[in-house]
Amino acid sequence: MSAKTWTEEELKQASAALEGKSPEEAIKWGVDNFDVKDISLACSFGPEDVALVDMLVKIRPNARVFYLDTDLLFKESLDVKDALIKKYKIKPERFGAKTTLEEMAKEFGPELWKREPDRCCDIRKMVPLANALSGLKAWITGIRRDQAPTRANAPVVSWDAKFKLVKINPLVRWTNEDVWNYIRKNDIPYNVLHDKNYPSIGCEPCTKQVMPGEDPRAGRWAGFQKTECGLHK
Repeated sequence: MSAKTWTEEELKQASAALEGKSPEEAIKWGVDNFDVKDISLACSFGPEDVALVDMLVKIRPNARVFYLDTDLLFKESLDVKDALIKKYKIKPERFGAKTTLEEMAKEFGPELWKREPDRCCDIRKMVPLANALSGLKAWITGIRRDQAPTRANAPVVSWDAKFKLVKINPLVRWTNEDVWNYIRKNDIPYNVLHDKNYPSIGCEPCTKQVMPGEDPRAGRWAGFQKTECGLHK
C-alpha cells in the first residue's frame, strides 16, 4: 500500500463523502488507505469503542488496537479488555505512564487527581497517548458529536494537528441509542458499570455515578470545570 500523504483539503473531501455513510464505510476508508501497521483504534473500553472493535475486526481481523492504562482504571474496564480479547482474538497494545503512582505521589503529593486533574491527565493519559500515536499515520476514535459541546462539529475524517496524523471518527453521527442498539444486536461485551448509572467511565477516582436526567459526562471530574482529559481537544 502506498504511503500517501493526505492534504487537509483531500481529507475534507473524504469526510464530506463519508458524512452520510455508515460507520463501517468510514472504517473501510481507513483500512483501504492505511497499512495495518500505520492505523490503530484507540480503545477506552467504553460503549463506542467496543462497538468499533466489533466493526473493525470484521473488516480487518488483524487490525491494531491500543489502550491507555493509567493504573487507575476500574477493574470492570479491564474485564471488558479481557472479554474483547477472548471474543475477537485481538491483541490490544498497552501504553502507560512512565511514572508509577508512587513516584507521582512522591513528586506532587498524594492523590494529584483531586488537586490538579489536568496535570494528572497529562502524566497518565496525554504523554502515553503521544507515545501510542507517534508511530502511526492514522487513528480511529469513538467520539460522537452529541457527547459534548467540544465535539459537536467533529468531522468523520480530519487532520489531527495536535498529534500530526489523520483522525477517523466513524461514529460522529450516531446517538447513544444507536451505539447500544449495535452492542445488543451483536452481543458485544461491555462494561457492567454502564448498567449502574455510569454512562461515561474514566479513571476510578475521577468517575462518579450519574443520576437519570443529569448530563452523561457529569460524573467525570465532578467538582471541576473539566469535561475532557485532552485527548480530543
